[in-house]
Amino acid sequence: MKERILSLQALSEKMNPSGADYENLNSAAGEFANSFLSSLDQGQAYRQIPSMKGKLENADQTAAFGEILDQLREDMLQVGLNPASGGHLGYIPGGGLYAGVLGDYLAALTNQYAGIFYGGPGAVKIENELIRWLCQLMDYPDTSLGNLTSGGSIANLIAFVTAREARGLKAAEFENQCIYLTAQVHHCVHKAIRICGMQEAKIRTVAMDERFRMDATDLEQQIKQDHKAGLRPFLVVASAGTTDTGAVDPMDRIADLAQSHGLWFHVDAAYGGFFKMVDLEQGESGYTRDLFKGIERSDSLAIDPHKGMFLSYGLGAVLIKDVASQYKAHYYRAAYMQDTLSNQEELSPCDLSPELTKHFRGLRMWLPLRLYGLDVFKAAWEEKILLCRYFYEEIKKMGFETGPFPDLSVCIYRYLSEQGDPDAFNRALVEYVVRDGRVFVSSTTIEGVFWIRIAILSFRTHLSTIDLYLEILREGLYHLLKPTRPV
Repeated sequence: MKERILSLQALSEKMNPSGADYENLNSAAGEFANSFLSSLDQGQAYRQIPSMKGKLENADQTAAFGEILDQLREDMLQVGLNPASGGHLGYIPGGGLYAGVLGDYLAALTNQYAGIFYGGPGAVKIENELIRWLCQLMDYPDTSLGNLTSGGSIANLIAFVTAREARGLKAAEFENQCIYLTAQVHHCVHKAIRICGMQEAKIRTVAMDERFRMDATDLEQQIKQDHKAGLRPFLVVASAGTTDTGAVDPMDRIADLAQSHGLWFHVDAAYGGFFKMVDLEQGESGYTRDLFKGIERSDSLAIDPHKGMFLSYGLGAVLIKDVASQYKAHYYRAAYMQDTLSNQEELSPCDLSPELTKHFRGLRMWLPLRLYGLDVFKAAWEEKILLCRYFYEEIKKMGFETGPFPDLSVCIYRYLSEQGDPDAFNRALVEYVVRDGRVFVSSTTIEGVFWIRIAILSFRTHLSTIDLYLEILREGLYHLLKPTRPV
């Protein structure tokens, strides 16, 4: 048996390179990273997707590391969207901040376990302190906590399960509960409601004002009607930066209604939450930070560092005031983990979320925050809002119809061509931009109307990027309008 074990060891030790093997792998990976980063300024934000049949298959087929990197370069990086590009102006851009990449590298290399304090006290302490820091930014009380999640979807799910636990709801009661949101709420909110078992609840769609913000007067009327009908208003979900238009709901007014009628008040600030730190004048709204008045009165909120802090995908956060209910909803005790109960200095993330095996995702946030400090991030947030305002004004000069003045860094616009269906024309304009590929934008349909939208959130997006996009739009208009008149 010993001989067999030793022979197996000799083969399996290939997974643990050392010496020259380690240096060669590290060097090749570094060259790959340098080549990718140096190509971003001149590269495409989007490339048309050919058929992927026959690509990236045979996962267990061995090859030299250089060949593997070449395959990734050809079959992964050369197709579709490049989310690391500053030209990514569609959906809600992610990030790829290099200091965060190093944090991920170190987290994976050291394989620290961030699920239980007993096993990874340093990792858990870092993650909990980051959550407390986020709570401070949002003016939550010191007793609040939450969880670092994979993104806003899981953050919203954790919040809704906690709200359900806090209210002591049973399945038989779900059909009498009322949940209030607008048509602009992110679709992951609907998914979370379904996944947590409350799809039988009454989902009320609240009207919006002309700026696509929740109409608090309509919310109040619907709550009162449901009370009168013998139903139980349970949860209201506001948005601090919708995906379609970047609108921020009137959270202070919503908080008043939630408090007076006993609703759990949740804010989805996955995209927009960090803009609370910006002190730009906002017309009649005062300053940008004033848009967020009342967010501190919510019971829970979701916020995504992989959006607002420009980090790689896979890092969201949920902040919750009622930590006892969060704990009650998620903890579980297993016999084989009885040793972990010997030290409870910090609450363990696995007791506050569905995850047990938990990647140390917080290091990708902690490292750049320690390196750069908050002021650098605040400068970037202000820059993104100003870039959106600049684009909004320039696009009007080009004859585009625009949606509301942007609350944050998303705005919608469309060109009203005299040629046929305006929706078809704007769809063709989006297709022109995507085929060009130097920047990438997306579209949306609101109340039956097709709009082009721009979302400015990449830390690599600067004034030159927006000017380039404006030029591409001019080229696109000229191309599409050429049969009748120049632009």
